[in-house]
Amino acid sequence: MHRLLTGKTTTRRGFFNRVCDGIYGTALATVLSGDVFGSLTPLMASEIDPDLPEGHRRSYDVKPRSPHFSPKAKSIIQLCMNGGPSQVDLFDPKPTLEKHSGETYETSGGQADVDHSGKLLRSPFTFKQYGKSGRWVSELMPHVAHHVDDIALIRSMQTVHFNHEQALFMIHSGRPIPGRPSMGSWVVFGLGTENQNLPAYVVLDDPLGLPINANWNWQNGFLPPLYQGTRLRSVGSPVLDLQPDFERPAEVMRAERDLISRLDQLHKRNHPNELQLDARIASYDLAARLQLEASDALDIGKETAAVREMYGVGQEPTDSYGRRCLMARRLVERGVRFVQLYINGQIWDNHSALESGMRDASQRTDKPVAGLLADLKQRGLLDSTLVIWGGEFGRSPIAQTDAGPSAGRDHNPKAFSLWMAGGGVKPGVVYGATDDIGYEAVENKVSVTDWHATILHLLGLDYQKLVFDQSGLKEKLTSVFEARIVKEILA
Repeated sequence: MHRLLTGKTTTRRGFFNRVCDGIYGTALATVLSGDVFGSLTPLMASEIDPDLPEGHRRSYDVKPRSPHFSPKAKSIIQLCMNGGPSQVDLFDPKPTLEKHSGETYETSGGQADVDHSGKLLRSPFTFKQYGKSGRWVSELMPHVAHHVDDIALIRSMQTVHFNHEQALFMIHSGRPIPGRPSMGSWVVFGLGTENQNLPAYVVLDDPLGLPINANWNWQNGFLPPLYQGTRLRSVGSPVLDLQPDFERPAEVMRAERDLISRLDQLHKRNHPNELQLDARIASYDLAARLQLEASDALDIGKETAAVREMYGVGQEPTDSYGRRCLMARRLVERGVRFVQLYINGQIWDNHSALESGMRDASQRTDKPVAGLLADLKQRGLLDSTLVIWGGEFGRSPIAQTDAGPSAGRDHNPKAFSLWMAGGGVKPGVVYGATDDIGYEAVENKVSVTDWHATILHLLGLDYQKLVFDQSGLKEKLTSVFEARIVKEILA
């Protein structure tokens, strides 16, 4: 045959060499397909296809999967305090700052705040001790203050960038650059979700507007599109066009969905390994199931008046955030894996008018957050739900503007506070410390990467094994950075 096609003769050895070329090419294509379409190690035996390299998935879904080891938390509610809440005005009081307020202070880090007044600025708020743990909390958090014995406070957080955008990318995705998967996407990629009739990763953003970085905050990045966060509205229908224009018999709708599903599978068979197609089909399937469950899950009118009052629903200025905190509880109660709450813009970004700005931000969020903690605890959900409160960085103890009502604070990536509650963290503990004025973390420093590794650990995920093959690289939430699990805050 070779002679007929080429006019040349071939040897037996040459023939088998040509055959081997084809075999090697097939093997190479198989390996490269793994780089393109990703893997998770380890996988459940039922997910491994014998025709694919070990550890590779044939397809992607949000069905529940076993963690690497026994988890403490089953779900997460992340309360994103965009803008950078000031640690020295909320959870980290500094008598030295009070004593030397108004004095000139030179920083050593070349940070932008040295270009401003360079004078120390005392906190305009008073602090009191609360709970059996004797935790110091600002007057701005009168409701959360009564839950300090359920909270693990980290005072020594540090991050890598001074600007909001990059710091937000870092806190959400582990790198200060766009295009990488958010923490919620990684969690759902690793664990799936218990409730197939609701999105695995839900975003409850503010009706007043999107946060800084908008939907970049909950992107899937290079993970399959199926793992992107799903925005649900807190006012009106949770999803636009969720209900049909007119009702049809259940049998007709069931037959229609069955037919569409069969057509989808036929189309997928002719277009294998098309992740965008898989995600689109999965989203249509989920939309059909949402018609049955989403409206019920987010209907806070079914809650008692006492519960709604506890969250501040129907009151100003807490109504909007209170609604979303209550919705978050209803979602994790129904098996949703990851819920994020955002506020519009960056209300904690107090470059000026520090006192009035922080009071406004606290009044909007303090009571709803406290209501969420109390409600989860009384329902027995706090043990399995990890609640996270915090922003992307802290604030400088140095005045950015002249003292007085217009005084404010600049960004500070060298020190900030955040807290976690429930889900396997040690209650009532304070970890880490800053210097005498709250400018820099000096004791038991915690990086954002350490924090990510600790959160994954609480969910039963090994941060070194939760990987996705991207262009030949084993990508992780913690990326290439060194990380440690902060065991001191674990119960």
